Amino acid sequence: MDELVGRAYACLLAGLIGDAMGTPTENLEPDEIERRYGWHRALTGPGTDDSLMKDLLSMALVETDGYATADDWAAQIAAQQPLIRERRDKFFASVLHLVGKLRYGYPPRELSEGNMPSSSSAMAIAPVGIVNAGHPRAASAQAQELASMIHTGAVGFCQDGAAAVAAAVAVAMRPGATLAEVLEAGTAYLKPTSGALMRGLILDALDLARESGDYTAFRAAYHRRFRRTIACDSRETIPATFAICLLSNGDPVQAVEQGANFGRDTDTIATMAGAICGALAGHRDLPSSWGEAIGIQTDDVVGAMASSLVNVARAKARAETAAWQHLL
Repeated sequence: MDELVGRAYACLLAGLIGDAMGTPTENLEPDEIERRYGWHRALTGPGTDDSLMKDLLSMALVETDGYATADDWAAQIAAQQPLIRERRDKFFASVLHLVGKLRYGYPPRELSEGNMPSSSSAMAIAPVGIVNAGHPRAASAQAQELASMIHTGAVGFCQDGAAAVAAAVAVAMRPGATLAEVLEAGTAYLKPTSGALMRGLILDALDLARESGDYTAFRAAYHRRFRRTIACDSRETIPATFAICLLSNGDPVQAVEQGANFGRDTDTIATMAGAICGALAGHRDLPSSWGEAIGIQTDDVVGAMASSLVNVARAKARAETAAWQHLL
């Protein structure tokens, strides 16, 4: 398998597995997870809106040659409303809210009004890092635009969470990238003033992970210091995601399992950490049991989308290089 396609495949598959593995433990406290499952690593079901929204964003990116905007993502969601209604139990309230607005003719720029804080943009944003592979600044900027469909104004920090994940994936997609470079990218391209809150939270969580020394100690300390009123608040999930990437040393299997056992919004944390670490590690480090667990048909779909997104990334890079060639 082509290396970039392999990284994209690992990003998408590890994200899907993280969503599926984290579904049974979602909204449980860490001690309840331990009481019910011990160390949870089982896979159940196809995942939640984390994966469904990511699929729709991937389609929008492919159809727009990698230049999707919030309008393009909204158009994909509008086109898939029957599927969303059929699986509405898998969707978070703010996503269902914007689906309802689309049904009544609201323009995409107004969908985010009144939405609560969540990770509904960050959880799905990894494909933006793929189509901007090696260009984290562009990935961050495009993620900010796309996330405006769900989060603006008082919850604009959720856009920053999406931008952090997209930038990290963009660096992770680069052959030879290191975990340190990936983690640095998560904060390097956030807006200097507007993004200061999310930047500070991510850096604080990374410091706490280093001070704690191991996952169990970190998890306990994190839940004492970083929890928000709503479990899916990006101010809680995004810093945890980056800390788990560090604690797992970039290993997608460890990252997914740590996310699924973390407590609270486990599926979202596991899908984001899995996507980042999957892109960094590539497909060779993924267990064969993951592909077997989701089935040949789903695995083929993941592989095909990975190839499509990488084709878009390469075409986008060639087009932009050609457009600027006369200035070089």
